[in-house]
Amino acid sequence: MCLLSGDVVDVDRLAYARGEAPPTYGTLRARPEDFCVEEDCNIALDDAGEHLWLWVEKTGLTTPRALEIVSGLTGVHPRHIGYAGLKDRHALTQQWFSLVWPIKSPLPEWPDRDDIRVLTARRHGRKLKRGAHRGNTFTLRVRDLSFQDNREALGADLERVRACGVPNYFGAQRFGRDGRNITLSRALFAGRRLSRNRRGFALSAARSLIFNAMVDARVRAGNWDRPLVGDVCMLDGSQSVFAWADAGQSEDALAQRMDRHDLHPAALLPGKPQLPATSEAAADLEADIGAQYAELIAGLAAAGVDSARRATRLLPRDFSWSFQEDDLVLSFWLPSGAFATSVLREIVQARAPGEHE
Repeated sequence: MCLLSGDVVDVDRLAYARGEAPPTYGTLRARPEDFCVEEDCNIALDDAGEHLWLWVEKTGLTTPRALEIVSGLTGVHPRHIGYAGLKDRHALTQQWFSLVWPIKSPLPEWPDRDDIRVLTARRHGRKLKRGAHRGNTFTLRVRDLSFQDNREALGADLERVRACGVPNYFGAQRFGRDGRNITLSRALFAGRRLSRNRRGFALSAARSLIFNAMVDARVRAGNWDRPLVGDVCMLDGSQSVFAWADAGQSEDALAQRMDRHDLHPAALLPGKPQLPATSEAAADLEADIGAQYAELIAGLAAAGVDSARRATRLLPRDFSWSFQEDDLVLSFWLPSGAFATSVLREIVQARAPGEHE
């Protein structure tokens, strides 16, 4: 299954672990507070040093736009402002920023604004770096549920996601407006010079597309959460990986560990070859998918990107739900780099406000 329509990435083509799209529909992001994200940074601030850390609540803003506003309010150049991760625009989100601020200078005053508020300001000895957060807590409200004469399916899907997790797809946000960031990828690989940010978007989109294709193939084959002979496996809660061939364990033993959620299959984020590598059936699958996207894989390697691994299965933690009249409210925690929309797609077909079935 090719996920490209010309230069457009179509995430709607991705296979469902449940077998087909859920029969439940609902409206997501009718209001910013319907999609709440709270960053889990877990860094102990020492209340001393030349960096001022800001716990910021933003509404209807991208993280780069929020950074620009903080820069304008403080006079600190954006390159001296740190953040851990990008957060959704159409949402109400809370996350940390850090900025260089002289120790003897009084704290800046923050104006009252509807789109961004500074909730806490504390000092720390170091700048906040990208990827420093552990994850994010999500609270999502899906409004105006409709069940297509199958209300029981929603309860079964919720229980399945809590017990078994979901395919760890990259969400549509990774591929830019209308899924067209692959045009940047192809331009970069053809020799076009891009800004640092746009280059990052181009590389990320290409790697994410190929990873999604590999997970999609495994979902269709029924082994996205099961060991495939020759797999590379990832330890739960870490980036530690090992090759099946080096593990000295039988397929049954690995399957039992995956049933306990101790391990997950780890699919390829392509780039320059790195060990450990797959073998046998798992290597054949990667080769088959790689042949469909050979141009992008060659471009990633030529760009000097190191290959990496990412778990094919995503397990939302502290997963809970409630019904409030015709609305479904979901709450869960995901590790950094995971997409709440990949959880949601296994439960409801979420429409934008005003969109019809």
